[in-house]
Amino acid sequence: MFGFDTTQAKRRQGPRGSFDLWLLVALVGLISVGVVMVTSSSIAVADSQHLGAFYFLKKHLLFLGLGLVAAGMAMRTELKLLEKHAFPLLAVAFVLLLAVFVPHFGMRINGARRWLNLLVTSFQPVEAVKLILVIYIASYLVRHRESVETRFLGLIKPIFVAGMIVLLLLAQPDFGSATLVIAVSIAMVWLGGARPIFLFIMGLPLMPLLYIAATGESYRMKRLTSFMDPWKDPFNDGFQLTQSLMAIGRGEWDGVGLGSSVLKLSYLPEAHTDFIFAVIGEELGLAGVLLVIGLFALAVGRGLYLGLKGVEIGQRFAGYVAFGSSLMLAMQAIVSVGVNLGALPTKGLTLPLISYGGSSMVLTCAMVGVLLRATFEVNRALDARQMATRMPAAVAAVDANVAAPSREAVAA
Repeated sequence: MFGFDTTQAKRRQGPRGSFDLWLLVALVGLISVGVVMVTSSSIAVADSQHLGAFYFLKKHLLFLGLGLVAAGMAMRTELKLLEKHAFPLLAVAFVLLLAVFVPHFGMRINGARRWLNLLVTSFQPVEAVKLILVIYIASYLVRHRESVETRFLGLIKPIFVAGMIVLLLLAQPDFGSATLVIAVSIAMVWLGGARPIFLFIMGLPLMPLLYIAATGESYRMKRLTSFMDPWKDPFNDGFQLTQSLMAIGRGEWDGVGLGSSVLKLSYLPEAHTDFIFAVIGEELGLAGVLLVIGLFALAVGRGLYLGLKGVEIGQRFAGYVAFGSSLMLAMQAIVSVGVNLGALPTKGLTLPLISYGGSSMVLTCAMVGVLLRATFEVNRALDARQMATRMPAAVAAVDANVAAPSREAVAA
């Protein structure tokens, strides 16, 4: 009787699912490091602008709070709702990218039109576009699975959409985000089963376009070449990188101590945004650098693993969303770290979940919220599969107990 009640209760309760614990630990760790390092790296910047020592920290906490709200909403939203509205979301993405060119609404800062003027604050549309593109490509891979795996024409639509987004980003111009978008798009399509030879053929026309975009302006060409030998012009084109390398070099093994960075004192540009990794290296040393890289590796690794599990058990949309979100997080982190270490040309990309930045923080939190939701739905499906395999055996055992006469009845 007890076994029958338990089986019935499980049947009524259904699979519960759970968020991935290790992924949560990694994300909380990155956010915590970010709060500490934004505090440390921004005090000198705020003082130099007479804004108050904790001005950037307060704004960072505000953006983080908004981001956590967005993440919470994403974690409670069924992915099938996002899949259903993939096309309207894509239309919103194009509207946002075009809106930056509208006079008085789009903002030009340092020669680039990448921001929208929302009166109380500014907003960078590309941060939302990254998440929307992941959702769209994931939905396309689910709807056109066979075509993507077997036909060259099956790749045209998602790559064409990504290419149109890249063109709008290059027009702003935002070469770093454009490269990130096309790289993640190709990686997602490849993980969706596309043949490498098809992707190579598809990518051939894009190579001249990216080359022209990279070398079309003199300042971009300088960025692409100056990182190879920043000491050749340490006070002009190589200034940011030389300061970053000196900061990381000063950190040695265990750092100079939290809050004791010298390079952040108006020497290292963008110390609390694009070059916050250099401050981490200076104050926390190799130990801090390895901690940050390890947390990113754990988060991305768990995301890719659960994405693979999702595809294997038939939760394809959740799996592809996990792939795309993890890749977007990983590639942006790789570019940011590579820039700080002088391994990649200088690009204006923040370190996800760590750097100061309103649009970046809020939308990155929303993205990891979607990633967590994907892991929840994958785990729920795995739980349902386990229940399905156990339930027939449990029901059979109950039926056997009911059918078999008790010893007392036989004796009577």
